[in-house]
Amino acid sequence: MSSPEGVNTVDFDGARVYSIPMRVRFRGIAVREGMLIEGSAGWGEFCPFADYDDTECGPWLATAIEQCTIGWPPPVRDRIPINCTVPAVGPERAHEITAGSGCRTAKVKVADHPESLGEDLARVEAVRDALGPAGAIRVDANGGWDVDTAVAHIRRLDKAASGLEYVEQPCRTIDELAAVRRQVDVRIAADESIRRAEDPLRVAVAGAADVAVIKCTPLGGVRRSLQVAEAAGLPCVVSSALETSVGLAAQLALAAALPDLEFACGIGTLSLLEGDVVAESLRPVDGYLPVPRRPPAPDPALLDHYELADPQRVSWWRDRLRRVRAV
Repeated sequence: MSSPEGVNTVDFDGARVYSIPMRVRFRGIAVREGMLIEGSAGWGEFCPFADYDDTECGPWLATAIEQCTIGWPPPVRDRIPINCTVPAVGPERAHEITAGSGCRTAKVKVADHPESLGEDLARVEAVRDALGPAGAIRVDANGGWDVDTAVAHIRRLDKAASGLEYVEQPCRTIDELAAVRRQVDVRIAADESIRRAEDPLRVAVAGAADVAVIKCTPLGGVRRSLQVAEAAGLPCVVSSALETSVGLAAQLALAAALPDLEFACGIGTLSLLEGDVVAESLRPVDGYLPVPRRPPAPDPALLDHYELADPQRVSWWRDRLRRVRAV
């Protein structure tokens, strides 16, 4: 879209609503929905999950506006090591996903339900078999355990994995993370404790975690996320919020701009979607994602193909965008 020189504009009225089926249910959803918004510098993506309130959605919109109006800081690396993501699937499928990914690091979802430990152990063992002894395995519990359960399950999962790289968000609160960290020999990573904090720049995670998981989409953009990463004072892993290639490019820009990047990043998540709105999707090559020279733009035919057809859902998204803009 054109605009007067030096003026950043956003076409909110022309935002497109997409709906893309998931390959497997992930984070409790079977279809990924969101909005693509065009601005004077390209496209941005607004895709907060349905259970987020308007205030929590504000940073998601800020990320989209940053992307489609001013772009991102310059990169300091041209490719990003990534992990494959293994949902809560059976061991055979977990092995297949890992072996076919080309990645040397796997992030395995666990704690999908209260009685999941047996399934989690089998999944982790299958991933270890697929990776071989040199690969790294991390697990993500999404805050699903209490402290005692976390300690017991982490020890068993660590043994099944022949050594875990880290456990992501085993419990919900900072205090619980700290209590778990004192009792296990595995690194603890904080995710929700950072991105869903009232003030991510002030949340004190250094005593409760060894790794900070940073997602720029819910943190308000690449520049804001770089500030959060610096404030956390921990090694960082950039992880996606299950976006299309349009929104995923912001996560890639963040990973490319971090001063240090010790761990593989969780941004190879397009494999979880049945399709994409970009013709040349951001998909890994040999366990790495190349940093694109320019932000991706949706392909008109794909945008038409994946456009949300339900008029009530479209109205829900447009009303949501209006409310979040007001916030």
